Amino acid sequence: MRSLKTLISSAAAVAVAAVTWASVASAETKIRIQSVIPAKADEVHMLTEFGKDVTALTDGSVVFEILPAGSVVGVKETLDAVDKGLIEGGFAWTHYWSGKHPAAMLFGSPVAGAGVGIDNIAFVSWFLYGGGKELYDELWTEMGVNVKGFMLQPVGPEALGWFKEPIASMDDFRKYRFRTPPGIPGQTYKDIGVASVAMGGGDILPALEKGTIDAAEWCCPKPDSIFGFQKVLKHYYLQGLHQVVVNADMYLNGDVYKKLTPHEQKAIEVAANASLIKAMSYRIYENGKALKDLTENHGVQLHDTPADYFPAYMNAAKAALEKNAAENAFFKKVWDSQKAFAEVAVPFWAGAQASNAALGKAFADSVKKK
Repeated sequence: MRSLKTLISSAAAVAVAAVTWASVASAETKIRIQSVIPAKADEVHMLTEFGKDVTALTDGSVVFEILPAGSVVGVKETLDAVDKGLIEGGFAWTHYWSGKHPAAMLFGSPVAGAGVGIDNIAFVSWFLYGGGKELYDELWTEMGVNVKGFMLQPVGPEALGWFKEPIASMDDFRKYRFRTPPGIPGQTYKDIGVASVAMGGGDILPALEKGTIDAAEWCCPKPDSIFGFQKVLKHYYLQGLHQVVVNADMYLNGDVYKKLTPHEQKAIEVAANASLIKAMSYRIYENGKALKDLTENHGVQLHDTPADYFPAYMNAAKAALEKNAAENAFFKKVWDSQKAFAEVAVPFWAGAQASNAALGKAFADSVKKK
């Protein structure tokens, strides 16, 4: 029979272990994520949803605090702040960091569908199953930053943009000073003779009101309406090539990520994958509602993009892609991967989507006639 002393010692050990386990189980890792856009943006709404999923999957051990643009550092300093550990995480679009590496564009906004017909859905296929995720992980090493990235939100396809007057041709387009995204998509506009001006989202509407620019693009009907473009411009063009694919992503400081348990890391990965389809689904409906509101309640006129825009932009985009591939080995590696994927996937996907597009167009035309 065990002695009373032994029993007491055993009970004490069990109690200590229980307290230790409880303290570990109740430990909370708080991760601040600074966005590059205002808190009211749809991207931030979906980022918050992602954070809630991670918290649920980890039973509350990982909690995200979403900070609006400029809370700790300036927008342009976001990635550097994550790298240095000034903030635990950041949220932006990968192409924002094209100045650090040109291949960032191939993940954030592969210009003109990477020149090989990749749309948002096909991009997710390449990313998850065509080798894209592994190359995405390599990108941060290529940049020399201590970052673990997660692709979260397919945002596009983005609209061509907003204009003061209707444009019937590229000659009309070239008359305007046009806000574009940074990097290769914006440079491609310059290459076809458009007066491209890169600026942050918060600067666009004031620049339009002051006349610094007189046409602009930002994203899609819902985000564009939140920004208030309809207050100053009334002619809207949906079909554009500069950001057929656009992806918003989250960056965690590498040391912060490594301190998470394997379960917590897996929870973030699972929530990120879920976020890809949740964000895409959310945007289809929200953009549809916003476009209906813009055209019915705000005097916005929807137009088809001039036919001569497409070959002009596509040819310039292809030249830009080829130039960067010739100058940077990692850019070439990523683009080669996208091209190899497209050779297999795009003939099927484009063919399958043709009937869907025709069916959708027929229905949309019938709605217009009502």
